[in-house]
Amino acid sequence: MTFEPGSHAEHPHVESVDDPKRVLIMLDVQVNMLADPPAGVPSSSTVGENVAAILAHARAAQPPPRIVHIRNCGDPGEPDEHGAPGWALVHTPRPGEFVVDKRKNNAFAGTNLGALVPPTAEIVMVGMQSDFCIRATCSAALARGNEVLLVHGAHATYDRVEVLGHGTITPASVVEEEIEGELEEAGVVLLEMKDLPGMFTDS
Repeated sequence: MTFEPGSHAEHPHVESVDDPKRVLIMLDVQVNMLADPPAGVPSSSTVGENVAAILAHARAAQPPPRIVHIRNCGDPGEPDEHGAPGWALVHTPRPGEFVVDKRKNNAFAGTNLGALVPPTAEIVMVGMQSDFCIRATCSAALARGNEVLLVHGAHATYDRVEVLGHGTITPASVVEEEIEGELEEAGVVLLEMKDLPGMFTDS
């Protein structure tokens, strides 16, 4: 099922009886982001493997969480422009999974993601970019009342050029740690890949 941006009347309604306890949000896990550097994020290989492992575990869980693939639609000429090779999802959605196209950092803004993610659901968040879409979507989810779990090593960004620092470069790994600290302070729960066995269970 695909939700396109800007056409809310065409979005199917998700009944409350189907409201999941857990949702895995695959945020911008797209070809352009996980390409080999420098086109992709510096940690594309490691993050790609970790995200794939989390998705596989979620799909095998009984019952599985609701799985939502978020796909960013960039402006014309950008690597993730709608229909461009880099726009494609890395992982093909399976029947019963959802695809939501977005145009803003906050994946809830201008989309019907809120209809798929009840405020009572626990969200496991993975994807890109840590300092843009991850930060904005985690913050929006917290504001809705969701419990948000962010997995260290399963989100990533690019090196940051410090405009006020005379062009010095802050490595992506440092930026990712900064965002984790900021989001943890706001109420996000940080998980490690070692937590994977219990990530989608009640135990």
